[in-house]
Amino acid sequence: MTDTQEGGRRGRRTREAARETGHPHHRHLTNPYRPLEILREDQVEAIHRAALQLLSDTGVRVMLPEAREILGESETRIDGETEIVRFDPELVESCLQAAPSSIEMVSRTGGRNMVLGGTSVSLLPVAGPPNATDLDRGRRAGTLQDFEDFVKLTQSFDVLHSLCPSVEPQDVELSVRHLQMTLSQLQLSDKVPFIYARGRAQVADCMEVIRIGSGDDETSFGETPRCWTVINTNSPRQIDLPMCEGIIDFARTGQVSLITPFTLAGAMAPVSLAGALTQQHAEALAGITLAQLARRGAPVVYGAFTSNVDMRSGAPAFGTPEAFKAAVASGQLARHIGLPWRSSGVSTSNTPDAQGGYETMMNLFGALLGGANMIVHAAGWLESGLSASYEKFILDVEMLQMIAESLQPIDTSPAEIGLDAIAAVSPGGHFFGTEHTLERYRDAFYEPIVFGRSNFEQWVEAGSLDAMQRANTVWKRVLADFEPPALDDAVAAELADYIGRRTMEGGALPRS
Repeated sequence: MTDTQEGGRRGRRTREAARETGHPHHRHLTNPYRPLEILREDQVEAIHRAALQLLSDTGVRVMLPEAREILGESETRIDGETEIVRFDPELVESCLQAAPSSIEMVSRTGGRNMVLGGTSVSLLPVAGPPNATDLDRGRRAGTLQDFEDFVKLTQSFDVLHSLCPSVEPQDVELSVRHLQMTLSQLQLSDKVPFIYARGRAQVADCMEVIRIGSGDDETSFGETPRCWTVINTNSPRQIDLPMCEGIIDFARTGQVSLITPFTLAGAMAPVSLAGALTQQHAEALAGITLAQLARRGAPVVYGAFTSNVDMRSGAPAFGTPEAFKAAVASGQLARHIGLPWRSSGVSTSNTPDAQGGYETMMNLFGALLGGANMIVHAAGWLESGLSASYEKFILDVEMLQMIAESLQPIDTSPAEIGLDAIAAVSPGGHFFGTEHTLERYRDAFYEPIVFGRSNFEQWVEAGSLDAMQRANTVWKRVLADFEPPALDDAVAAELADYIGRRTMEGGALPRS
C-alpha cells in the first residue's frame, strides 16, 4: 500500500486501503520493550563456553572440501577422513567480533529497506512449504500461481517486511524454478527478496537477476545487502555441501545469510533444553566462523529454531512452552555475541483453528519478548511447515498488525492528555461528541480486517461467518485489487533476456 495521502476521494480511498491492508507506520518497527531474560548472565556465559568447548573438543562435520580449505587456513584442526573440523575458541571469538551487529538490507527501490539489529523488528511470512491450502481448493501441491499469490499478499501488507518462498511452485521445472521464483519476486514486489542456497549455479543465477533488477554493477552489488538466504545446519553437528557453498557465496558477495540450526530437542538435539541450546549455539558459531573467514565483515544473522518433538510419535512440535523458553534464551545468546538474530512464528496445527492461532502466538511472544530482529514464518505457516494457508496468512496478518500497533509509543503531549476535554464532560457523561474525540476517532484505535466486533444478532444477520470464512473473503479481495509496483521497462527487458537465455541453456539443478 502507499503512504497516507490527504484530501478528497483519494484520501478516503487510501484510508480504506489502510483498513484493508495495514498501516504505513508498520513499514519500520522497533521493539520498545526490554527483552525478557530467562537465563542469568552466568548461565548465558556457561552455554556460550560449553558451545566453544564442543567446537574445540568434538567439532562439526564440514562436508565441502573448499570450506575445509578456508577453515584450514586458520586455527582449526581438520580430520580429512571424517571431515570433522575442530575450532579454536579464540578463532571463533575473533570471527564474532568481525561480524556486523546491524545490517541494513536495501530494497530495489529503496523504499522498503529492512534493518536487522538493535531494537528493530522485521516480520516475514511463511517460507518453504511444498503445499498450499485454502477453503475453496483444499490442500494441494504448490504452484507458480500460489507462489505469486503469496508474493502479492506479502507486498500488500506493510506489516510484512520481506519476501519469502512462501510455497514451492512444483509445476515449474526444477532446473528453472529458481529463475522464475526470483523473477516473480521482482515483478510483483519491491520488498527485499529471498534466494534458496541450493547450489552455486542456482545462487549465481538468482543473484544476477536481483543485480539486474536493482540496477547495480558487480561492485556495488557486492557492497549492498539486497537478498538473504537461510542456512540450515544438518543437526546434529553437520554442514552439508549446498549449505557450505551458500555460506561462502553469500559472504563473498556481501549478501545476508541466516545461519539457523534446526535443533528439535529429543531428536536432532539433546532432550534437555540446555543441551539443545548449547548444540544450537555451537552449530551457529561454526557457520558464522566460516562466513567470516570467507569474507571478513560478511553480514550474518544468528538463527534460532530450537523446539522439541512429541516423544510419543517423534513428530515436530511447535508453539510449545519449550519453544517459547528457547526463543527467549536464544535472544540472550545472540545479544551475548552481539549479532542480529532470527526467530520464528510457527505451529503444528493442520488447520487454521484455535490451536494454530495459539501456537503461533506462543512462538511469536517468545520471539518478540526475547528481542528478535527477524521473525520468519509469522504469517501462513500450517501443518508443521508442510502447507501455506491463505486463510491463516490473513488471520496471522491481523495479529501481526495488532502486535505492530502495540509496539507504537504512547503520545503524552498535552493535547493527547486532553485535560480540557476531560473537564468539558460532566460526571457520568460521555466523550462521543466531544471535539477531542471528533478530531481523532478515525485513527484513534486499530481497526481489524478480519476479527468481528458486531453483536450476536448482527453477526447472524451477516451470515454467521467465522474468522476463517471472513479471512477467505479478505485474501480474495486483496488479490483482486492488487497492482504491482513499477518496474523500469529497460530493466524488465534485461531481466527477460537473461531469464530467456538461461532457460534456453537449461538453467541449473540444485546441488545434490
